[in-house]
Amino acid sequence: MQSLLKLSRGIDAFTRWTGKRLAWLILIAVLISATNAVVRKSFDVSSNSWLELQWVLFGVVFLLCSPWTMLDNEHIRIDIVNNLFSKRWRDIVDIIGHVFFLMPLCIVMIITGGPFFMRSVEINEQSGNAGGLPQWPAKSLIIIGFVFLFAQGISELIKQIAVMRGLIPDPHASQMHALEAEVEHLVEAIEKR
Repeated sequence: MQSLLKLSRGIDAFTRWTGKRLAWLILIAVLISATNAVVRKSFDVSSNSWLELQWVLFGVVFLLCSPWTMLDNEHIRIDIVNNLFSKRWRDIVDIIGHVFFLMPLCIVMIITGGPFFMRSVEINEQSGNAGGLPQWPAKSLIIIGFVFLFAQGISELIKQIAVMRGLIPDPHASQMHALEAEVEHLVEAIEKR
């Protein structure tokens, strides 16, 4: 199990490193969007390639930073239902969710995304918009993103099993989400009145 935990730490380090760097692409997308809007309004000039670049940058962040979201335990859950369960049942639900839903989805997306991407490369698929970008780089993000998410899913499974066996402390046990912190702050403010 120690070698699996070492693998998990390596995946986590890669995920965090990648996520922190790629998240900056949101700022670049915003700057491109603002510049494009100013140029369009001021000079009545626009470019489809700049518009499409914004979408591609968003796709990069959305697909390649989703493993970072999972690593930081910020992915979507139905917390009202989740909090009704004991810690052990929440762990079991997480494992079932990863094994039967997340991992198969990733595998399906990787397998079906391969031919989708390869066909786009073979025909050098271009945008349907005049002056648009090639489509195959954006389509490659599907495969890359789901490979990264699959790897992070493996890491999360390893950690969850190790937590349940008592080999490591729960990395998210003391984590307070931003929304929970805000609710706690509001409750304190109301109580002080």
